[in-house]
Amino acid sequence: QVQLVESGGGLVQAGGSLKLSCAASGRTFSSYAMVWFRQAPGKEREFLAYINWSGSSKFYADSVKGRFTISRDNAINLVYLQMNSLKPEDTAVYYCAADRYKVVATFDGYEYRGQGTQVTVSS
Repeated sequence: QVQLVESGGGLVQAGGSLKLSCAASGRTFSSYAMVWFRQAPGKEREFLAYINWSGSSKFYADSVKGRFTISRDNAINLVYLQMNSLKPEDTAVYYCAADRYKVVATFDGYEYRGQGTQVTVSS
């Protein structure tokens, strides 16, 4: 069993940065691929970034490529999402999720899912 808790959200001005964290419980965290999603008001939940179990493989949605960076520290069971050059359209609830065996485009398809942290970017 893995529990995921996001943190680090808040209010930031356009052009600013935030670093989100996803804390995972469980001894097998390093076995899981991790992803970040977000959901803006009135919109579908959107895949943002993926990192494999070791951190050696990553990919990003086009909407955040070059601005967001996913990373992980398996020693302390944390996954990060560094967000730079934030825009008002990045305003959303941000979620992390984990799965040992698959990577899918839908949040509900992941084995474990967090509750989200709010990010608000003011113009």
